[in-house]
Amino acid sequence: MAKTLDFSPDLKLPDDAVTQTFAFLARKGAGKTYGAGKLVEELHANGDQVVVIDPVGVWYGLRLAADGKKLGIPIAVFGGLHGDIPLEPTGGALVAKTVVDRGASVVLDLSQFRKNDRKRFVVDFAEELFHRKKANRSPMHLVVEEAQVFVPQRVMGDEARMLGAFEDLVKLGRNFGIGVTLISQRPQSVNKDALNQTECLVVLQTNGAQERKAIEAWIVEQGLDVGELVDTLPRLERGEAWVWSPSWLGVTKRIRIGKKWTFDASATPERGVKAATVEPLDPVALDELAQAMAATIERAKAEDPKALRQELAKAQAEIVTLKKAAPPPPPPAKVKRLEVPILKDGQLARIEKLVERAREAGSEALTAAKVLADAISPAMAPAPRPAPSTSAPPSYPPKRTEYTRAAAPPRRADSNGDASDDASVGNSGLRRMLTALAQRPQGLTNRQLGIRAGVSSRSGTFSTYLSRARSQGWIDGRGTLKITDAGLAALGPYDPLPEGSALAEYWLRELGESGASRMLRALLAVYPAALDASTLGEQANISHRSGTFSTYLSRLRGLELVEGRGELRASEELVG
Repeated sequence: MAKTLDFSPDLKLPDDAVTQTFAFLARKGAGKTYGAGKLVEELHANGDQVVVIDPVGVWYGLRLAADGKKLGIPIAVFGGLHGDIPLEPTGGALVAKTVVDRGASVVLDLSQFRKNDRKRFVVDFAEELFHRKKANRSPMHLVVEEAQVFVPQRVMGDEARMLGAFEDLVKLGRNFGIGVTLISQRPQSVNKDALNQTECLVVLQTNGAQERKAIEAWIVEQGLDVGELVDTLPRLERGEAWVWSPSWLGVTKRIRIGKKWTFDASATPERGVKAATVEPLDPVALDELAQAMAATIERAKAEDPKALRQELAKAQAEIVTLKKAAPPPPPPAKVKRLEVPILKDGQLARIEKLVERAREAGSEALTAAKVLADAISPAMAPAPRPAPSTSAPPSYPPKRTEYTRAAAPPRRADSNGDASDDASVGNSGLRRMLTALAQRPQGLTNRQLGIRAGVSSRSGTFSTYLSRARSQGWIDGRGTLKITDAGLAALGPYDPLPEGSALAEYWLRELGESGASRMLRALLAVYPAALDASTLGEQANISHRSGTFSTYLSRLRGLELVEGRGELRASEELVG
């Protein structure tokens, strides 16, 4: 016997509802989100995958039981004020890959995004989701809250690409297993081509004349007799709805939507009632995903030409300001000299980093980077440094000197900042990778190497460097990568890692003033004792329930600075 979904005491839905197209329309507060939530509950109970795009920030309620205290559906929440993992505007495609490849049910809370960031995220998400489902035709249901925002009738500015991406999902998605639910209080503002694809229209109390006119137009488009049904919409009680489904269900029926068993976060808050608190999912289960997202998002930021141009422009503005504040130049001499600003160490380091990132991006920002580099190149020459104070941290072991290379004529640099000759280690990411492996002779995984070298192990840049190193015989191994004698010879002198407490100080300086540094200090302070996640979060002033905490913890694990799962302890190497 076919399984049915208990959507209403008056209406059971067949289990192919997961790949159908629904529209829930109603005025504000009439229960359209509640009704769509009931549908999601039934789909989840049927074992179906559900993804919710939530620009309002209310769908986290699925995680709680109706009383707002007990556990509801164990669905991951990305972004928003209750998220397990934070979202970034650049992460849309990555999230879509995760949703499809892992078959994950998730809530994408976009309520903390500004409009342009929200648009960027959903366009990348929708396009990647549609493309990836072509090769993975498994059933899933996509819920789009406030559908008029993403599928607008009136397209403004650069919204055409966003509309096109969602139209593909609504019109063609079923071919690849994608069902869609559109939710709106303004049906006249939802794109008519998309709305007319609806197989099941669920309309709750609706008062506005324009809204009812749009609903009437849909009914007429389906070849149904409107009669007086549309005129009854203003008189529907809260939770009552008309259901029109001429082709799929073959019904026109007035129903009362069934009672939800999860929390109704869309209800108007009541005075004196404490807000519900969402318990995080198991951080261990989210750890790998958080790290993958963080790495991809950081790479996208680093390779974003627009962001690079903005940062380079800021740096250029700083140079102009410094020039204006500089003392007047000396009287003209026989030899003309180029006057350059005096840059502080922090400014110099930031500019150098921007130039290197632009080179690695291989984008149009490279031109701006070269202009900036040419402008400040005299200022980037080594400057005298003050003598170290007596309170300076212990000095590290001397650089290795066993491996040296004979002097060679200079070679032209490629777009990655490395010498174009494949036999050269260069001065960019490849050197950092070899240095990291030389400092860790027992070997590193791809992910650990990427973290230590500052090059995402999932990036094309990392793959290029690794391929070059393998072809030259500098790196060996698969699961665990190790540097070879030839690699040590090619690398030449390098700084070994210090040991014991000096190693701890080294990593604290490397981590800077970040939350990861505070977490490591807290663990070192109690060693050999351990801390649970909650206590560690308190010590580091970071909520252990946040995605930020998970990201920092994942980084510390990748650097092999933290051990344990339930109980977390600083690595023995840091205190040995």
